[in-house]
Amino acid sequence: MGCYDQIKSMSLNLIGKSINNMNTAIITGASAGIGASAAALFSQRNFKVINLSRRPCKVEGVLNLCGDLASEENLGNILPRLHEAVSKSNSVSLVHNAAKMRKDSVLDCSESELREMLEINVVAINALNRRVIPQMPKGSSVIYIGSTLSMKAVPNSFSYILSKHAQVGIMRATCQDLMGKGIHTALINPGFTDTEMLQKHLNNDTELIKSLAKMNSFERLANPKEIAECIVWAHHNPVINGTILEANLGQKES
Repeated sequence: MGCYDQIKSMSLNLIGKSINNMNTAIITGASAGIGASAAALFSQRNFKVINLSRRPCKVEGVLNLCGDLASEENLGNILPRLHEAVSKSNSVSLVHNAAKMRKDSVLDCSESELREMLEINVVAINALNRRVIPQMPKGSSVIYIGSTLSMKAVPNSFSYILSKHAQVGIMRATCQDLMGKGIHTALINPGFTDTEMLQKHLNNDTELIKSLAKMNSFERLANPKEIAECIVWAHHNPVINGTILEANLGQKES
């Protein structure tokens, strides 16, 4: 074998090892807000990033598998791509970030509306977990993105609060069920964060947004990138397995 052939062979071997030892981040709802910021941060750290949402993520290099997470047909279509990525990965971070939020109360939330909320915020999580986690290698993580409302309640967000409280239980149960598997989990609860979803929920009411911003020690909304940094940190630190991380800039006690 000539010198050129030896160099070519070595290069191909290194490329093969690089592909087989890559890290992967699978993020639901990475089309905007916290999810998009997490996609950008993981990408900067040389992770292969896969976005699962209705809309594409604009971060360069992200693989977009768009569709309805609550659809069995859609899950069946994207599973081969997910399994392929996971099988080639040294570690995987499965980030459950997608969420639906609506205004309702215990007095007017219909059964059909509650089922719709739970399909996205709870059932879709379970559907992904049972299909993806069994393929994930040691050193992987399952990160849930909750909310300040995972731990408390306010008026007129009934179904969202119910679903976010459920995610606390899902995370804790995940931790217990994965004992000895080398896969850790955590729930990150962002405070009021400057996202499209929050702006829409508040009808872009500038004064209301300002009042919410003053409810923490820094008197501002959290930046999506700050939450993304928590997500990436949580993936790399298994010592926090089963932990709830409050990322709210220090909220004032009411």
